[in-house]
Amino acid sequence: MKYVFGADIGGTTVKLGLFTEEGDLLEKWEIPTVIAEEGKVVLRDVAAAVEDCIQRHGIRREDVLGVGAGIPGPVRSDGTVNRCVNLGWGVFNVNDALSEIIGLPVESANDANVAALGEYWMGGGKGFKDMIFVTLGTGVGGAIIADGRIVAGANGAGGELGHMVIRPNEPEACACGRHGCVQQYVSATGIVRVVKQWMDAHPEADTPMRDAEKLTAKIIFDAAAAGDAAALQALEDVYDAFGFFLAASCTVTDPEVIVIGGGVSKAGQPLLDGAEKGFKKYVFYPNVGTQFALAKLGNDAGIYGCCKLILDRESR
Repeated sequence: MKYVFGADIGGTTVKLGLFTEEGDLLEKWEIPTVIAEEGKVVLRDVAAAVEDCIQRHGIRREDVLGVGAGIPGPVRSDGTVNRCVNLGWGVFNVNDALSEIIGLPVESANDANVAALGEYWMGGGKGFKDMIFVTLGTGVGGAIIADGRIVAGANGAGGELGHMVIRPNEPEACACGRHGCVQQYVSATGIVRVVKQWMDAHPEADTPMRDAEKLTAKIIFDAAAAGDAAALQALEDVYDAFGFFLAASCTVTDPEVIVIGGGVSKAGQPLLDGAEKGFKKYVFYPNVGTQFALAKLGNDAGIYGCCKLILDRESR
């Protein structure tokens, strides 16, 4: 039997997984991300965790195909990290650095991209060749899979969909400093912002959302699910922005499916229905048949994608 390790490196923890080459997850665990010595400790800790697992399971090193790594920053297709402020990293080749420590082949990619690859392989995008992956959390993340491959771009910034400008006349600035980025409207914080603006513009609207000590996206979707007219109407603004963004994205990539993940995706089918409604309002006619799906792997998407990086390496 052949084995693959996945290491999804985050700013707080590193999620690790041991897989068979068929994609069966045998074990998963976490270690803390220790940011010291300008992040040099991180790779040593990952190597030690993998080595410990190899020893515990009595795995022969020649049966390990490699280690896939997800990195919270831009990564070029050759494994060069183009600075990663969360880990204190500058510019260096993480594939070479980790491989030198652990003595195994290494492939790496941006963390959002590996999560997309995981969903493409074993989650909401399974069975499709071309996919857009959008994660709705505090911000909006994204990734593009074209013909089964991650689109990383020349500088490792391919798929940074959350910073697509969809409303350039927006008076408020995004966290990136520009105005009208999609994450100002459809992230968890963006949805709250849009709904608060709607309530301010409609003081006559009677809604339990006004009683919330701290309004959240969950409260808004729960109110909509309960039939609250104000929540339903306010969310139309969110879905319009979301649909515009997705339609614009499809004219570039022409995906078979759009997979939506992140914390906001827990709203479920109503979110998909709303997004698709807005999408059909703006979509270019060849893309009208694009399907919508929810992500399925949750926090494990990254380690699955890391595993797939190695398997794809083996198939090249």
